Amino acid sequence: MRRFLGLGAAACRRSVWGSGGAERRAAVDLGGRKLEISTGKLARFADGCSVVQLGETSVMVTAVSKTKPSPSHFMPLVVDYRQKAAAAGRIPTNYLRREIGTTDMEILTSRLIDRSLRPLFPAGYFYDTQVLCNILAVDGVNDPDVLAINGASAALALSDIPWNGPVGAVRIGLVDGEFIVNPTRKEMSSSTLNLVVAGAPSSQVVMMEAAAENVLQQDFCHAVKVGVKHTQQIIHAIQQLAREQKVVKRTPSKIFSAPVEMVEHARHLASEKIYAVFTDFSHDKVSRDEAINKIRLDTEEKMKEKFPQAEQFEVIEAFDVVLKEVFRNLVLNEYRRCDGRDLTSLRDISCEVDLFKPLHGSALFQRGQTQVLCTVTFDSIESSVKPDLITTALSGIKDKNFMLHYEFPPYATNETGKMGGLNRRELGHGALAEKALRPVIPKDFPFTIRVTSEVLESNGSSSMASACGGSLALMDAGVPISSAVAGVAIGLISKPNPEKASEIQDYRLLTDILGIEDYNGDMDFKMAGTSKGITALQADIKIPGLPLKIVMEAIQQATVAKKEILGIMNKTISKPRASQKENGPLVENVRVPMSRRARFVGPGGYNLRRLQAQTGVTISQVDEETFSIFAPTPSAMNEAQEFVTEICKDDQEQQLEFGAVYTATITEIRDVGVMVKLYPNMTPVLLHNSQLDHKRIKHPTALGLEVGQQIQVKYFGRDPTDGRMRLSRKVLQSPAATVVKTLSERQSITMGTPNGQPDGSS
Repeated sequence: MRRFLGLGAAACRRSVWGSGGAERRAAVDLGGRKLEISTGKLARFADGCSVVQLGETSVMVTAVSKTKPSPSHFMPLVVDYRQKAAAAGRIPTNYLRREIGTTDMEILTSRLIDRSLRPLFPAGYFYDTQVLCNILAVDGVNDPDVLAINGASAALALSDIPWNGPVGAVRIGLVDGEFIVNPTRKEMSSSTLNLVVAGAPSSQVVMMEAAAENVLQQDFCHAVKVGVKHTQQIIHAIQQLAREQKVVKRTPSKIFSAPVEMVEHARHLASEKIYAVFTDFSHDKVSRDEAINKIRLDTEEKMKEKFPQAEQFEVIEAFDVVLKEVFRNLVLNEYRRCDGRDLTSLRDISCEVDLFKPLHGSALFQRGQTQVLCTVTFDSIESSVKPDLITTALSGIKDKNFMLHYEFPPYATNETGKMGGLNRRELGHGALAEKALRPVIPKDFPFTIRVTSEVLESNGSSSMASACGGSLALMDAGVPISSAVAGVAIGLISKPNPEKASEIQDYRLLTDILGIEDYNGDMDFKMAGTSKGITALQADIKIPGLPLKIVMEAIQQATVAKKEILGIMNKTISKPRASQKENGPLVENVRVPMSRRARFVGPGGYNLRRLQAQTGVTISQVDEETFSIFAPTPSAMNEAQEFVTEICKDDQEQQLEFGAVYTATITEIRDVGVMVKLYPNMTPVLLHNSQLDHKRIKHPTALGLEVGQQIQVKYFGRDPTDGRMRLSRKVLQSPAATVVKTLSERQSITMGTPNGQPDGSS
């Protein structure tokens, strides 16, 4: 009986967003291609469900929100984007043949969707909400990540979950100076811009994420405008579906906010004290936090005396409202910041390079109380990141020989915590800094590069500090980057229009924000680039939308700050070192003729494995006759050279002349023929019985041949299939005159530089 009641409740809830299970569709024309949004057919027990299709790529997104409040006092939104192997027509290659764990791509896409949705939930809506993105089919042409944002928007808008959407999202590419909306994977491979923009109604921006190859500021701004324009079409289509289904939003049992009278009392008790702390510019992060916490404890104690029946959350929230109000008014009304800077000033910046001699490259970047240590490590091309088959099939991601890993240990903010593992925040910050630096890395660099960024102190914008420190470390390591890269975070303090909360009445943009300015502000707008253009951008917006005017101003303000930071960085190191450090790795090529490859590789690759185990080098095959040897140090390369010479010393190359007659020495008698050498350090080759004489013989002794005996043989080149030497004694049994040639020793396996030129060391 209970089961039937549960199903009835679910059916009642479904009827809010669906009309008797009827399927509804809406189509949008984006750049000449149709984006289709449908609902009402799949997953009808969810609060909201939509399927978005572009080409043959389809993504289903569901949204479910509990009706009971969460015990956590924040918006408990979980977005889960999962790549399904079946969608690409593949089977997972792990032992269980199932989708296990989450990939970096899934986590980064989940964060992208989360940042597009979160700002539009009502303040104080603390109900567990889950958005699941299920890839149904992928055609290898259209990427599913942007479709998932639109699907999540439609699922929430068509549900009864309180949400002030919808939003629309598009990807903008730039190919040959032309902007392309939702480009295909082939178009993206030649695009200099990868911009994902999520827009809200009235042409406002909710989220932006971009990777670019030094795109000029004016081109980037134009791309944002093009993207926002096309998002409005998607928004209108979702709104039309919602009107057709007569969506009615549920009324939450409770919206968590502080009562007005408690806020007033907190304002009376604490506002002046808080103002005094924020206008005392001698404070740093730690002392300011301690002073505020002292006021907080005192105020909360008095609040509990005044309001004994109040919940703990209401007491905390009342103080936080006043704290935020004082902080924001200081910026809005007095144009002052809590550390004494004006709105467009940078914090003090210092840079150091070459901190530790054994490292391939290192740099320390300090901006105010944000300190980042970056190191550079080189390794073989074989060490490049190789994504799994499913990620490659679904997302088109291929091998990459440059990576940046970001670490944020708990001591960076004077805390304790668990070390190890990777959280979503670290992955996202590292990916952003990697995007910032990737365009300046040379495409043909012979090593895999790993930059590690360890945040030692944090007080705002550590990801952009990682981009600055990474650029310095790369130049210290001698990587010929095309230009230095710097990044900065721009913040926003805004005042909403009292009559229409979605409109901004007044605002201030802040350059190089502190952690407290990020926490109490409305935006964390991170932008990185070179002196010429933009390489990466990420906008984390906390209000329901930003007008394009503010976005353009933020880009301009970030550009000015970026050039100022580059000027400071150039005083420490202005261009990459001319050469790598002495203890840096080396790459050399070994030329091995096909006829000698078996000797070089050894049985089952034994010689190569032994070489790698004993010297620490990495060997990879470049083409039919060339092997690349990577050595982590010059001494390892010397060991490898000696090893190769030792392996191949008895296998020297001779320039043998086709049709010439040579003197061969018999080294072994076998049933099928004799083993002969043409020169002393040659590997013996078989002279078959059929090539010994015109007469048919069963054993070489029939001709009186013995070990050590010298015979004349004629050389007929090498077998094209296996490289074996072809010799014959039989053809010389005629009376024709012959000229016998004597051979001198010459090496066959030559070591050279990566471009194949011998280095004379062989």
